[in-house]
Amino acid sequence: MAETVFSRPGALAPVITHYCPGCTHGIIHRLIAEVIDELGIRERTVGIAPVGCAVLAYNYFTVDFQEASHGRAPAVATGIKRARPDLIVFTYQGDGDLASIGMAEIVHCANRGEKVTVVFVNNAIYGMTGGQMAPTTMPGQIATTCPLGRDVEQAGHPIRIAELLSTLRTPSFVARAAVHTPLYAVNAKEMLRRAFRYQVAGTCFSMVEVLSTCPTNWGVPPVEANRWLAQNMMPFYPLGVFKTPDGADRAPTPGAGD
Repeated sequence: MAETVFSRPGALAPVITHYCPGCTHGIIHRLIAEVIDELGIRERTVGIAPVGCAVLAYNYFTVDFQEASHGRAPAVATGIKRARPDLIVFTYQGDGDLASIGMAEIVHCANRGEKVTVVFVNNAIYGMTGGQMAPTTMPGQIATTCPLGRDVEQAGHPIRIAELLSTLRTPSFVARAAVHTPLYAVNAKEMLRRAFRYQVAGTCFSMVEVLSTCPTNWGVPPVEANRWLAQNMMPFYPLGVFKTPDGADRAPTPGAGD
């Protein structure tokens, strides 16, 4: 009899995805579900769904979920965690949700040291609403609201969230990963595992930023989107661990562009 060596994680629901072809939200969902299963925390995990492409994230996990108003996921997570410290609470947010309307929420949540886990999906553009420029859209990158490319003289420079949160004095775990190849996905899973472990141990706030593709709004096929991420996003948003709660912060690994 054949042995099953690869199967759907128990924390991942057996449903059809609504995400666009080539979108890496599904990969990130699976990695989170695998970590939840491996840590044995599924029965006490609560996710917070955002506004944006992942607004329906609650359809894809077999854990309890709460919907939050646009950008307010960290505030909702804070309330749940403070009311029930025994629960494992994570938010799942895109760059438009977290880095724009939710900027104050994420900064103060991290600064207070709320013991929650934030998964921040950065595809450098607004996805669900039609490809507008986001706070993370890179200089010269084309979007529907900047058809000639982002002009930093008018729109300012993109905000590097991982670097920003790592400057706070409050102990935390802050990292950035990518999922455009299997090797990078394995590394992303390890960072997510570390983030959830810190919460399980009651240690600190944690955030993992994950570079993601958006073939639809980038206007390229999925395979080309993976190359675009490696060649353009990784040099601008270097991968690595930016901050650890024990103070042993280390510089990020420069994006190799591969």
